[in-house]
Amino acid sequence: MLYIASTVFVLYLTIDSPDADTWNALFWITQLFICINAVAKSFLQEARGRMLYYYSITSPVVFILSKLTYNVILMVLMSTINLLLFTAFMGDLTTSFLQFFMISLVGAIGLSLVFTMLAAIASKAMQQASLMAILGFPIIIPQLLLLVRLSKSAFSEIFKEGVPLQLVLLLFALDVLIIFMAVILYPFLWKD
Repeated sequence: MLYIASTVFVLYLTIDSPDADTWNALFWITQLFICINAVAKSFLQEARGRMLYYYSITSPVVFILSKLTYNVILMVLMSTINLLLFTAFMGDLTTSFLQFFMISLVGAIGLSLVFTMLAAIASKAMQQASLMAILGFPIIIPQLLLLVRLSKSAFSEIFKEGVPLQLVLLLFALDVLIIFMAVILYPFLWKD
C-alpha cells in the first residue's frame, strides 16, 4: 500500500491536473506495476522446504487455485485503493465512476491471474523475477489494450449507454483461459 500511495503522490506532484487520456494511461501503468510487485512475491518468496511441505499435503490443482484466489483478492483490494487514491489526488475525470470501478476490478482480476501463472513458471527457473517480466510482456499487452479501450468508455459521453459487451466477454474469456491453463500446466511444474 505504501508503494501505491507513494506512486500516486509522485504522479500528483509531477502532473497536477492531467487530461482524461493521461489519467487513464497512468492508472493502468500503476496497476501493472502494482500487480507485478504484489503477485510476484506469492511464488518467488516461497522457500524450497515450504514447497516440499505443500507438495506433501495438497494437490497441485488445489495449490494453484488457492494461489490464484489469494492473488485475485489481493489485487482487487490494491486496485480499489489505487483508484481511490487516484481520485483523491488527481480528481475524478470519469463520466461514470461506478463503470470505471467495475472495469478496474475486471482488469485487476485479469492481471493477477496472468502474473500468478507467470510467477509460478519463474519460480521454477532459479527464482528469476526478471523472467516473469520478460514472459509477461507479450502476454499482458493484449489484455492491457482491451482494458484501456474498455475504460475509455467511462470517460466519454459517446459511449455513455454502456460498456461494449464484446470487450467484457473477451476479458472474461481470457481470464477463464488463464485459469484452465494454470490448472492444466501447473501439475507439470509441481513435479519439479
